[in-house]
Amino acid sequence: MTIETFTGGIFDTNCFFLPGPNLLIDAPQDAASWLVTKGFRVEQLLLTHGHIDHVWDVARIEREHGCEVLFHADTAPMVKERDFFAKFGFGWEIDPLEGGRVIDEAASITLGGVEFATLLVPGHCPGSLCFFAKGARTLFGGDVLFAGGVGRWDLPGGDFDLLFSGIREKVFPLGDDVTVLPGHGPATKIGVERATNPYVGDHA
Repeated sequence: MTIETFTGGIFDTNCFFLPGPNLLIDAPQDAASWLVTKGFRVEQLLLTHGHIDHVWDVARIEREHGCEVLFHADTAPMVKERDFFAKFGFGWEIDPLEGGRVIDEAASITLGGVEFATLLVPGHCPGSLCFFAKGARTLFGGDVLFAGGVGRWDLPGGDFDLLFSGIREKVFPLGDDVTVLPGHGPATKIGVERATNPYVGDHA
């Protein structure tokens, strides 16, 4: 599987583009311009969760590419309501998404000819989805599990117990050989995190 990576915005947020099926995972600030520069066309945009740094360019990409945007139901207000983040005291307004399709946890869903499992792992953010590309043994994990860390659980809607149980009960069982492409920072392996992660590793 060919994967192109772009990191953008003030929080250095990763997004990933799969040129074959023309799938984009997440839409940080300046992702839309990057897509134009690279000559990529998006057919489907998958959102791991609705935090502003992951959805900054989602409405622009929807307009410019005419693509379908897929997200969990709990993500909907974060991408549909212009003042969602302002209500929590954050100084951001979003460009609201017009369309979109709600998806949920599923053992198998085929997108662009690629078979994924979708894992619902809230705790960092309500509605957080991890997309596991089965054939490539690759997990697009959003802000659930990082190299040496985990997603914050102290933001609005965060939940320590949901995050940690989700990692141990849904992510780790995928297998130690699985590559994790997180929303921030470098790629890692589930086995590495199981062995060394100070938050959720075997020794934690």
